[in-house]
Amino acid sequence: MSEPLKVFLDEKEMPRQWYNLQADLPHPLPPPLGPDGKPVTPDMLARVFPMSIIEQEMSQQRWVDIPEPILEKLALWRPSPLCRARNLERALQTPARIYYKNEGVSPAGSHKPNTAIAQAYYNKMEGIERLTTETGAGQWGSALAFACRQFGLQCRVYMVRISFDQKPFRKFMMETWGAECVPSPSTNTEVGRKILAETPDSPGSLGIAISEAIEDCVQSENTRYSLGSVLNHVCMHQTIIGLEAKKQLEKIGVEPDILIGCAGGGSNFAGLTFPFLCDKIHGKDMRILAAEPAACPRMSRAPYVYDSGDVAMMTPLLPMYSLGHTFIPPPIHAGGLRYHGMAPLVSLAAREGLIEAHALPQLECYEAAVLWARTEGHIPAPETSHAIALAIREARRAQDEGKERVILLNWSGHGLMDLSGYHAYFSGKLTNYVMSDEEMAKSLKCIENLPKPPPLR
Repeated sequence: MSEPLKVFLDEKEMPRQWYNLQADLPHPLPPPLGPDGKPVTPDMLARVFPMSIIEQEMSQQRWVDIPEPILEKLALWRPSPLCRARNLERALQTPARIYYKNEGVSPAGSHKPNTAIAQAYYNKMEGIERLTTETGAGQWGSALAFACRQFGLQCRVYMVRISFDQKPFRKFMMETWGAECVPSPSTNTEVGRKILAETPDSPGSLGIAISEAIEDCVQSENTRYSLGSVLNHVCMHQTIIGLEAKKQLEKIGVEPDILIGCAGGGSNFAGLTFPFLCDKIHGKDMRILAAEPAACPRMSRAPYVYDSGDVAMMTPLLPMYSLGHTFIPPPIHAGGLRYHGMAPLVSLAAREGLIEAHALPQLECYEAAVLWARTEGHIPAPETSHAIALAIREARRAQDEGKERVILLNWSGHGLMDLSGYHAYFSGKLTNYVMSDEEMAKSLKCIENLPKPPPLR
């Protein structure tokens, strides 16, 4: 065994800058729009985000310095290890080499603290005392609760009801770090009360939880809102993953042929792939694959549109692949992948043909997760299982073609808080769900009268 199973970086080798994909895309990202259909200006976002975050959201600068206090907090677990899945390779009898960036080593158990720490810091520096947010499976809520504790901020998390019920230990994590976790829809907000009046047993959605968190933010003193995915600054903060991975691969003289990440809002996928996507834009040959659930097929089946990020349309209209902001997802266990839209930067990369999107059924993903756990040891989060399942597809394809491939995936989080999903899988209670054309048409009615993105020139 000449090649190490793990490749580490010294703390001093941690990237000191984030990478901004906007500087290299072939076409500029269409701007977010206000209710009047005109581009949003920075002052229109000032009640929701601190100005430093707004500046990053709109920046075209390729490299952005990471402040030292953020680096100090990230060093609690970063740089994260790059590992090779040799046991999985043997089980598959594939000529492919499978590497993964282990983001499950963070205190919250996922990639989410990479941006949570940054957002908590920037809010603290502008004198903000309290943050509100939403969470699906609870990974983002846990990460922000941890980050707020690091910088002495209060935190309230609106957690999608179905995940709140399925995954109570995420709530306990948030409370351990001092945050308040509220099931959404809730009676805290006008949006929540309206939805509960219409649908008392609503399972909730990320779109609803975002509306509640923003309403809470704008009606509270010295409070700002924090988002764990989708937006440009979030994707940028996550690029520390891919930048580290590039350094680690260089240490062992390896270049990836295929990069894979699961895609919910887009942050962990962007974090791994954007630094490599820059190379692809400038001529390097590689495939970049996004794995999404067949139950929530954005890039693989939905249209590229302007849509709101939340059900109450409190956010600006964003250019993205979307199932419609009123979309209520089925109760699949990959709660972090149930969002109705995809990050604008990820969406534009897909529209440009720079990345591929693949929709995977739930049972295939759990089968892949169990194989991973029984070969590599670590139990993956249901979200991460989508990336694993797609990597297994590609490894088997390499076997069929008799070609060696280097596959790199983002192991975005562990599943130790998601064992109820594994229990349901072993008990035969889970089924595959594929969104029908009729359901998609109904879900998209809410965007019929919204502005349309400009065509690619």
